[in-house]
Amino acid sequence: MTEATLPGTVAAVAPPSRHERRKRATRAAVRDAALRLAVRDGVERITIEQIAAEADIAVRTFFNHFASKEEAVVAAAAVGAEAFVAEFRARPRAESVLRAVRESVLVVMDRDDAVSRDHVRALRLMRGTPSLIPQQMAVLTVQEDALAAAIEERIGPDGGRGGLHPAAHARLCAAASLAALRIVLDRWLDSTADADDPPPLDVLRAEADTALAQLAAGLDHPGRSDAG
Repeated sequence: MTEATLPGTVAAVAPPSRHERRKRATRAAVRDAALRLAVRDGVERITIEQIAAEADIAVRTFFNHFASKEEAVVAAAAVGAEAFVAEFRARPRAESVLRAVRESVLVVMDRDDAVSRDHVRALRLMRGTPSLIPQQMAVLTVQEDALAAAIEERIGPDGGRGGLHPAAHARLCAAASLAALRIVLDRWLDSTADADDPPPLDVLRAEADTALAQLAAGLDHPGRSDAG
């Protein structure tokens, strides 16, 4: 047993190699170029050749990172989804699942950096581009799987509710909270028409509080009687 794996110690993480750093940088350049061109010209009007030229790479290099222009365009949203799950994992374990979800989305959307701005641009673009729906669904599926795993870790082996196995309960929480967040983010993005200016965070905070409070309280509602 090495020192890095002794009980109570943290395993050392080797820094990425030069090759890995270059690979990540190239992928980011392609991702940025695809989103930039799609926002400017529309997804249907751009080509892989144009994206490659914009990123200053060969076309064959493009296919080392993405299978299609649509996948490259939504990659910024995938990065945002990964950041959200990573933030959720980092939240204090004393927080409830929905509280951690709330805080995580606010932290990620409030970051004033290129990744966050590109995430918002990608979200806007996906809403108005039907051809991106398959890639959007793929991103959402990966995000739901990752969040469900993180929730299961948080609630532990005894965290099931209503007879559900903890894994099933975690999957239900992930699916419900992400559905709520999609509605919240849509309403947030609708609050301003400026594609380059994210809406105020207080709008997102209020929408998130309302939606997640409804989840916490339960969504079942008595039917309305037409009698009388």
